[in-house]
Amino acid sequence: MGAQRAFQDMLPANHCWGCGADNEAGLRVKSFWEGDEAVCRFQPQRHHMAGPTHVLNGGIISTIIDCHCICTSIAAAYRAEGREIGQGDRIWYATASLNVSFKRPTPIDQPVELRAVITEVGERRTNLTCTLTSDGRECAVADIVAVRVPPAWLNPSQPNGSSDVTSRSANAKSQIEKQGEGP
Repeated sequence: MGAQRAFQDMLPANHCWGCGADNEAGLRVKSFWEGDEAVCRFQPQRHHMAGPTHVLNGGIISTIIDCHCICTSIAAAYRAEGREIGQGDRIWYATASLNVSFKRPTPIDQPVELRAVITEVGERRTNLTCTLTSDGRECAVADIVAVRVPPAWLNPSQPNGSSDVTSRSANAKSQIEKQGEGP
């Protein structure tokens, strides 16, 4: 991965708990290109445990997969437009669908690796598949649908007066579906 900057470190004002560089209390996942795959290596902490203290919590697994794939969608859109992440008009995606299959318990005492591959790109939609491995063993696989949302989605004081995330997400999804690119 060398001197590449993480996708997340180039996204301005990202406060997401999973991937936001601007959220000091968050998980702070970091994603990088390796060819056409996006790779993330994440070291679980003890407080990320499931009921069994030696296993990574499924919610944490789902979150890091989700954030890795959304940031991969954003990075791919910038790349397709020939721009560095964060340059010019802002590009943002939101999760329309996240389907995680847990294959085996994920140990909490070693790093996990996530590999995301884009399987389909539409005008406003990106489909991805992501695998999560630990010590070379596949622990989870996910299919994600990411939808491109307007920059106003990030701003709580958007023109329609909506200030909550649920309303903004529903409005963004509705806009995408009206354009015929919905999931």
